Amino acid sequence: MVSGTVLVIGAGSIGKRHAGNLERLGVRAELLPWRACDLDTLARRDDVAAVVIATATQIRLELVQLCAEKGWPFYAEKPLAWRLDQAQAVHAAAAPVADRSMVGFMMRYHPAVQDLAARNLSQIYGFSFEIGHDVRQWRANWRFADSYAANPQGGGVLLDLSHELDMALALFPGLTVQSAQSIGHVGFPGVDFATRIALAAPDGAVGTVAMDYLSPVSLRRAALRGMDGILDLDFLAPALTHATPTGSDTQRYSFDRNDMFLSAMRDFLALVEGRAPSDNPLLPRFDRMEASTHLIASAWEARNFTAHLSHDMG
Repeated sequence: MVSGTVLVIGAGSIGKRHAGNLERLGVRAELLPWRACDLDTLARRDDVAAVVIATATQIRLELVQLCAEKGWPFYAEKPLAWRLDQAQAVHAAAAPVADRSMVGFMMRYHPAVQDLAARNLSQIYGFSFEIGHDVRQWRANWRFADSYAANPQGGGVLLDLSHELDMALALFPGLTVQSAQSIGHVGFPGVDFATRIALAAPDGAVGTVAMDYLSPVSLRRAALRGMDGILDLDFLAPALTHATPTGSDTQRYSFDRNDMFLSAMRDFLALVEGRAPSDNPLLPRFDRMEASTHLIASAWEARNFTAHLSHDMG
């Protein structure tokens, strides 16, 4: 059992979820709004066992540095950075506690993603991941213009929905960015509302990751095309269909979305306590996630805005 308090820094919806899950797992959690934090005061505390960083994207490095200096393992929400120099700085700063810390890519705990990871994907030559939501319909009493997502430094759809990039890399190691085409908005310079990224793997597989804030119907899908068969995954069902020349079968999954957050937090607490985590082969331990951080930052830096919307974003 964790001895001490787990600080959850960032009191938005994701911070509240993490604090609630920690308490559900029997751990003492303290939820702190970022605006109420003073780093010097935090550094003097002697009751801290670990830290969950659930702030806006642009607030990462100073908290990672504090955790490393104090020897506190940390769980940092994604993404860690949007520029390559930031990515390098965050990973360098985290080194003293990196093997006991994690990044919040909870989709690596989705049963369908783990199913795909357990398959032989060497014959896959093409893949695509796509996610789309109408950002105006996210939450009641929520305005895009007032949110973290509207910030040109750390906001935008590529960073906000970067799970898809991380999942692609987890299944196809070594991916590199070939191009990134984005649609912006005249009212929010530098913020991407739809982005499509072309990727290539060293073994020859090529694919795309697409995300948008515009789809009137929520969607989250993946498609893998191989010489032996094809795989189609609907994350919202959720169901995975495998089709071959001799027929097809569909695997359906029954789970609650919060199960992924709980499983990730259990692994983090195991690392904090010095215990072995689960046998999840995609465990997002911090010292294994530099390639993911770099891929996301590379895609963000490669964005090419080809059009701009003028729709009312509410």
